[in-house]
Amino acid sequence: MTSSALVPTSAAPGERIAEVSRNTAETRITARINLDGSGLSKLHTGIGFFDHMLDQIARHGLIDLDIHCEGDLHIDGHHTVEDVGITLGQAFARAVGDKKGIRRYGHAYVPLDEALSRVVIDFSGRPGLHMNVPFTSGMIGAFDTQLTFEFFQGFSNHAGVTLHIDNLKGQNAHHQCETVFKAFARALRAALELDPRSVGVIPSTKGSL
Repeated sequence: MTSSALVPTSAAPGERIAEVSRNTAETRITARINLDGSGLSKLHTGIGFFDHMLDQIARHGLIDLDIHCEGDLHIDGHHTVEDVGITLGQAFARAVGDKKGIRRYGHAYVPLDEALSRVVIDFSGRPGLHMNVPFTSGMIGAFDTQLTFEFFQGFSNHAGVTLHIDNLKGQNAHHQCETVFKAFARALRAALELDPRSVGVIPSTKGSL
């Protein structure tokens, strides 16, 4: 990535930004995030629909995302999508830090025409994904809908969050997937918001998350 990246490469005190690189024999990824951004994105994964979904996270979560991935798409999209989820999860864990002052929990219902999805998130420190999305099609463009699970599994494992994702209605797979990502973004935004009534306090009776 060049110096024109949307997210600064180093954080000043109090800034919730992070940069993570992940390089394997299958993918080479750099992810930069700003949790207190304005929804700007710079995305390149080689899978157009996946870029469109990542853009939903940025736009509706008000999180600046700068993600570049070079993956083994000559095989399929699995490694690219899963590894972006892993890398993004690592970046979120780094950016959110000790979680002092955040609301911790977030949920959202998002409709798109006939489709309706619900996402609930807990920045608990305990990874867990519970997902029920009965996609009506196996492919959306060059995106395999099965990889939606792999993305969120990678994210939840490495961000240390519990995620419940349910598509409640939907006939069009594009709409189903888009409502999931938009609801995820809105739930993230709610959970990561700083609570003015709980400044500097970790939102747990245990005293740590």
